[in-house]
Amino acid sequence: MSRPGLRHLYTGKVRDLYEVAHDRLLVVASDRVSVFDVVLPDPIPDKGRVLTGLSTFWFEQTAHIWPNHLVSSDPTDLPETAGPEVAGRAMLVRATRPVRLECIARGYLFGSAWSEYSERGTVCGRALPPGLRQAEALPEPIFTSTTKAEAGHDEAVTDAEAAALVGDDVFEQVREATLAIYGFARAHAAAQGVLLADTKLEFGVVDDELLVIDELCTPDSSRYWPAERYEVGTSPPSFDKQFVRDHYLAIGWDQRPPAPPVPAEVVEGTRARYLEAYELLTGASFDEWFAPE
Repeated sequence: MSRPGLRHLYTGKVRDLYEVAHDRLLVVASDRVSVFDVVLPDPIPDKGRVLTGLSTFWFEQTAHIWPNHLVSSDPTDLPETAGPEVAGRAMLVRATRPVRLECIARGYLFGSAWSEYSERGTVCGRALPPGLRQAEALPEPIFTSTTKAEAGHDEAVTDAEAAALVGDDVFEQVREATLAIYGFARAHAAAQGVLLADTKLEFGVVDDELLVIDELCTPDSSRYWPAERYEVGTSPPSFDKQFVRDHYLAIGWDQRPPAPPVPAEVVEGTRARYLEAYELLTGASFDEWFAPE
């Protein structure tokens, strides 16, 4: 979307990026939703505001653990040319040079990790104890990573391959930061009756300082389960877009664009899950988060 006075840099599956100054960017989270790397034709209302609100919450809560790129999400701190409609869905951030690695902390055996473990007893080439079941808590959280592809699917890499890509020093820093932030967020979420199964972090460098960037511990970048409905050996219900994925799996879509329309009940069900995640994790009403004027 064009914003007079701001240079548009990038449009991703969910976010739009604008240059505010040589060292400042504006990140605007849309209501777009993607599954299987395809952007769906129907948005999820308020999804962008939830992602921005939760990212802001976690950036502020974890700043003592590792520095991040957030400057402000307060609409009064944003450029006037951004427009009032971005209130609650935009962050003013420091510009960084992204580290081309997606960093994942896993506390439970699920998703692609479960698939690999079921076949080979490993996760990203790392051997795990035998006999673990789907969704079971790991003996201790593990760090895995994938390449951050410009197009197509990201590819899982071993620790050695990741270190070769970004350098030993950067690799050790992102690993340390990812596990430390996951541990903090997992404990906070558990106190609210929510299990943080895994989460993905991204990093950038500015003036030789490594910062957490993009989003942080949102339902798009994390897998959250309600503790009261968690059961080992199952696929627990989640607060993320799995609800949308399950719909498309059920109708047999071939996962090639364009995607069929999202039914109204799936849109509303997904929106409700995002809002519930925000309120459970922050302890605040979503109505109190910044809204467009």
